[in-house]
Amino acid sequence: MTAAIIDGKAFAATLRAKVGELARAFEAKSGRKAGLAVVLVGEDPASQVYVRSKGKSTLEAGMASFEHKLPVETTEADLLAVVEQLNTDPAVDGILVQLPLPSHMDEQKVIAAINPDKDVDGFHVISAGRLAVGQPGFVPCTPLGCLMLLKDRLGSLSGLDAVVIGRSNIVGKPMAQLLLAESCTVTIAHSRTKDLPDVVRRADIVVAAVGRPEMVKADWIKPGATVIDVGINRVPAAEAGKTRLVGDVDYAGAMSVAGAVTPVPGGVGPMTIAVLLRNALVAAYRNAGLALADGTI
Repeated sequence: MTAAIIDGKAFAATLRAKVGELARAFEAKSGRKAGLAVVLVGEDPASQVYVRSKGKSTLEAGMASFEHKLPVETTEADLLAVVEQLNTDPAVDGILVQLPLPSHMDEQKVIAAINPDKDVDGFHVISAGRLAVGQPGFVPCTPLGCLMLLKDRLGSLSGLDAVVIGRSNIVGKPMAQLLLAESCTVTIAHSRTKDLPDVVRRADIVVAAVGRPEMVKADWIKPGATVIDVGINRVPAAEAGKTRLVGDVDYAGAMSVAGAVTPVPGGVGPMTIAVLLRNALVAAYRNAGLALADGTI
């Protein structure tokens, strides 16, 4: 048996095309483009790459991109002033403050300053609360992307046994909430879970988001299970001085047991920016008081 490969890159391309269509419709109805603002403090190389990619993707989707690049010595008060200005700017529908922030800033305080109705990252405590009680709000992009891949592969998730490995506020906890809302039986496992392989082995759905290279082995996986690998880990390659990307799951081993698996790269990764664009567009429709049918994107 060889597992099916869940092609996140192809799904993300389809989602981005839908976002582009709806962005054009939004502009025709509202007389303006949907707007996404990204704030970058400092010159972290990885963050710079992410911000460039997000800006390029926003423009490609037919939305307005507002980039605010601030020097590393920017004070927390000055950053909060930028966030407040974006909160009140009618051209800006979504606000994303690129993390991590410099050490002299309180990330939670900055996230809390974002208007929850523009919190397209879904990190605000109000966004988390809305998710927990089933109210409309924004969900972090990576777990929402994982859910989209699962539903595309499996259809209804109702009654399935799901194990989420990892309990972060960005992936693990919101992923569990999303699966619970789909009527899964959900277990959140983590580094201190007793008999972790046995816990994982009973799952119809495994979402690995623990940040440990190839930790989940083939004999942890129930035959036919669907495996979503959120991990992105850089490890030494066979060629001296080179590295390669691997997930949190032993991909080759999982392919011989699971029903379907996301690859790394090319699985969950491409979904994150696609869902960010989706969230920004949903925010635009809501902020403009325009209807967007449930399940449209």
